Amino acid sequence: MALWVTLLCSLVASLLGGLYLLGAFRRRRANEPPLDKGHIPWLGYALDFRKDSSEFLKRMQRKHGDIFTVLLGGYYFTFVMDPFCFGAIVKESRAKLDFKKFASELVRRVFGYQSVEASHKIIQLSSTKHLMGDGLVVMTQAMMENLQKLMLFKMNSGERERTWQEDSLFNYCYNIIFRAGYLALYGSEPHQGADNKEKANEHDRVHSDELFYEFRKYDRLFPRLAYAVLPPKDKIEAERLKRLFWSMLSVKKSRQKDNISGWVSDQEQSLAENGVPEYMRDRFMFLLLWASQGNTGPAAFWLLFYLMKHPEAMKAVKEEVDKVSRESGQEVKPGRPPINVTRDMLNQTPLLDSALEETLRLVAAPILIRAVLQDMTLKTSDGTEYALRKGDRVALFPHASVQMDPEIHPEPHRFKYDRFLNPDGTRKDFYKNGKKLKYFSMPWGAGISICPGRFFATNEMKLFVFLMLTYYDLELLDGEEEIPPIDSSRWGFGTMQPIRDVRFRYRPCF
Repeated sequence: MALWVTLLCSLVASLLGGLYLLGAFRRRRANEPPLDKGHIPWLGYALDFRKDSSEFLKRMQRKHGDIFTVLLGGYYFTFVMDPFCFGAIVKESRAKLDFKKFASELVRRVFGYQSVEASHKIIQLSSTKHLMGDGLVVMTQAMMENLQKLMLFKMNSGERERTWQEDSLFNYCYNIIFRAGYLALYGSEPHQGADNKEKANEHDRVHSDELFYEFRKYDRLFPRLAYAVLPPKDKIEAERLKRLFWSMLSVKKSRQKDNISGWVSDQEQSLAENGVPEYMRDRFMFLLLWASQGNTGPAAFWLLFYLMKHPEAMKAVKEEVDKVSRESGQEVKPGRPPINVTRDMLNQTPLLDSALEETLRLVAAPILIRAVLQDMTLKTSDGTEYALRKGDRVALFPHASVQMDPEIHPEPHRFKYDRFLNPDGTRKDFYKNGKKLKYFSMPWGAGISICPGRFFATNEMKLFVFLMLTYYDLELLDGEEEIPPIDSSRWGFGTMQPIRDVRFRYRPCF
């Protein structure tokens, strides 16, 4: 009898423990945000969220208001949609809100890299040194030279013909920017003497193209890999691709390259000094590649697409680019050396800046996540104080809460290339409820998790578009081309991608 009582008690305890883990006993406490657990234990709304995060969060906002807590795959996420609360969240101390835990879990799952305590600091220090200030000048020049290597070599070799060439715009933009960025950061084929330089350049063109081909395979798997929902066949492919990149980007191979950037080499050296084994540093190299090149190509696609869709925008930006070239003393003519666009020149393009910022407002959609490490309160703009529970997560989705808010950005779905400028060319301020906003567009994140390479990424895209508008006539094959739908599975991971490509054609301007 005692044995049966013991077994029964154990069964009941296990059942209650399971129900607890599934969230069955979670109740909204006093002053906590509205709680919505959905109808599926443990999963909650995970399937709805993964299917289309943006539509799900808009639906929850209409139902619950600007702050609410939902159950997603065993975790309780409090989403804050009030932009006047963003500052309090992104500036909160790591003792209360921390993004490292979530980020570490993600990079381990996606890239196989086991983060160490010093990882974030190493990235921040190296990015400050090499992707900002004087270091940014060096990296911008390296990007410029590699764009020339990939885009202009036929013009320089006398193979230029002023005939239309057709291509797929998304693939073209992603391919060129990825390859140039990869060569600028990870180095190029060594060569000795001028005679071998072109052979080395051709090797770089072929190698970088092969790398991009494999990268796109992995990029397509990325959202499902991040959510850990890959089917068995795709899991095998993801593992194959990870091992391929660990090998191709390995520390040993990188040391054989010329012109490897200080951004990459410094981080590898710092990890070694912190006791990170070489095989794990190989995996870190793959993480850096995706972090630096996974969003710039897609963003450049959208920018060029919107410019071709809006002739007045194309005309204004092209006139600005041509003016900057003339004032730099460089002429773009047959037989002339290729134009060298410097960081100083890129600082003289307010219309291009606004057009790029407008593009990112429309298509950049990261989700900012923090782990709640201790019970705390959050005060909203209307004065209401909400209690946040230790163990939960807080998340911001600026695309829905500010970037597409019609009060902040009138006609939010429309591309307005000069949206971020006043008529006199100065930067515009944005308001909600009559109050000035600090956070009116957040394509790069914010606070401790803000993209440390945002200035270099901006220059990558601007250099590419600058050269495209300088050297080529561009037009969509279908003048009535509709804006392609986005891949809703990529919400939260940066720049959105189209579900289909768009055909365009280009030819040399002269």
